[in-house]
Amino acid sequence: PQLRRAIEECKRVILALPEHSERQKDAVVRLIHLRLKLQELKDPAEDEPNIRVVLEHRFYKEKSKSVKQMCDKCSTIIWGLIQTWYTCTGCYYRCHSKCLPLVSRPCVRAQVSHQAEYQLSICPESGLDSQDYRCAECRAPISLRGVPSEARQCDYTGLYYCSSCHWNDLAVVPARAIHNWDFEPRKVSRCSMRYLALMVSRPVLKLREINPLLFNYVEELVEIR
Repeated sequence: PQLRRAIEECKRVILALPEHSERQKDAVVRLIHLRLKLQELKDPAEDEPNIRVVLEHRFYKEKSKSVKQMCDKCSTIIWGLIQTWYTCTGCYYRCHSKCLPLVSRPCVRAQVSHQAEYQLSICPESGLDSQDYRCAECRAPISLRGVPSEARQCDYTGLYYCSSCHWNDLAVVPARAIHNWDFEPRKVSRCSMRYLALMVSRPVLKLREINPLLFNYVEELVEIR
C-alpha cells in the first residue's frame, strides 16, 4: 500500500512540474524505480536460492546493486538497485530472476569443456528456410523483412537469430583469419561471441594441417614456426 501511494504521489508531482524540466525527468526516473520495486514485490522469485543450475549454467545471485547490465534473455535493462538478477559463473550469461525459467541457451563453457573446436567454414549459410524461419536459439519467428522480427545472421555459425539473441556484437571470426588472414571483426550472435571469448586462449588450431600455404605469405608465422 505504501508503494502504491508513493506511485500515485509521484504521478501527481510529474504532472505539476514544468514539462521537460530536470526536476520532472528526475521524478519520472523515480516513478520507474517505484513501479519496478512494486513488480519485484509481486514476483516470488525473490525467495529463490543463491545458486541455480539451468542448462548447465551455474547461476549465482548477484549482490552488486550499483551496476546497470542488460538481461541476456529479454534484452532489457537490469536495474541492480531494485531487481534480483543472476550471473552464470561459466559463461557470464546475465538475466533477471524472473527470466531464469525462460533461458534456452545452454552454457557455452560446458560446450568449450566437452568439445573445444572452431567452426572452420566461412559463414556456412544454409538459408533461413532451413531454420523454418525461426531463430536458431530461441525459435522465435523471424524474417529478412523484419516482420515479425528481424533476422540477423551470425558470421561465425552462418545461422540466423532474432534481435534478442543477436545484438550485433563484433568479433574476429577464426575461419576468416585462417583462410584469408582477415581479422576484421564481424557481427556475431551472443552465443557465438561468448564462445569465441572463452576459446580465444585455447591452442586448438593446427595451422600447418588446416592451411599450410599461409606460411608462404605471412612472415610472422614463419618466425613463430
